[in-house]
Amino acid sequence: MSALQDEARHFTAERHEQRRGAARLVAFRLATGLDLAAALAARSGERRLTILRVRRLLERERLRGAARHWSYDINRHIALKEALDALCRAEAIGLST
Repeated sequence: MSALQDEARHFTAERHEQRRGAARLVAFRLATGLDLAAALAARSGERRLTILRVRRLLERERLRGAARHWSYDINRHIALKEALDALCRAEAIGLST
């Protein structure tokens, strides 16, 4: 029975991660107009440009939050940060160079 419970936990965790990944893709698309999957699969030089753009967007969002601007959105901020982390990991390990 333990093996079955372990499989169920693993399945649930995997589904949760898939949902988070899908939400991350949608949030990134809405915030930047870019496709995160395409950005991750892009060449290294293109990915670096995307990283710079996302860093700039993240900084602007951080400034809006610090100023308590009405348009600040914590969910957008989190999505940009997670996308930036994913792009930086992809650049660090040299995907599709």
